[in-house]
Amino acid sequence: MKDTCDSLGMELCSGHVALDKDFEDTMRQAVESGQEYVICSSLPSNGQNIDNYKKVAEAFNKAGESCKNLGLKFGYHNHEYEFESDKGEVLYDVLMDNTDPDLVHMELDLGWVVVAEKDPLHYFKKYPKRFPLWHLKDMNMHEKISTEFGKGGLDIANMMKHKSDSGVKHIFIEQEEYASTPMESMKHNMNYLKTL
Repeated sequence: MKDTCDSLGMELCSGHVALDKDFEDTMRQAVESGQEYVICSSLPSNGQNIDNYKKVAEAFNKAGESCKNLGLKFGYHNHEYEFESDKGEVLYDVLMDNTDPDLVHMELDLGWVVVAEKDPLHYFKKYPKRFPLWHLKDMNMHEKISTEFGKGGLDIANMMKHKSDSGVKHIFIEQEEYASTPMESMKHNMNYLKTL
């Protein structure tokens, strides 16, 4: 992967990983590939409750410390389910409140936030500068699938106006379902961004 990126004049900024028994090897490979961020893309334990999210936060803090010792930054990529509640508390907030900002860097998937009927701007305000990575993804709110920019429920123009509040450094355009082809969708998305 690193050789391919180097040949294209690109940098491998981050990668999605699992926090599992192979995490030591995952970190080693991330260092070798020149990655800055190692992003966990699923919870390492099950349970949509406060106790599990506190347990996950503890595991994330430990992983973050291990990554920091190697010059890496550990983070987490959300989905929709983290915004469910337990005992009146939003589970994503439990995760945020119990992770060390210096050790756990969030990759906020803006599409899943709005599908969960939450406002990304609320999170930018409540947890300023905690989101160095974004997945910029517009979502069809009825079908809960991704769509081309401007066709879904994410106010992309407003998100871009509040980049500094979030602390974002890298924005990844993400789309998983397409009206025609991936390349046509990407052309649309890039042209849409140029209008902002």
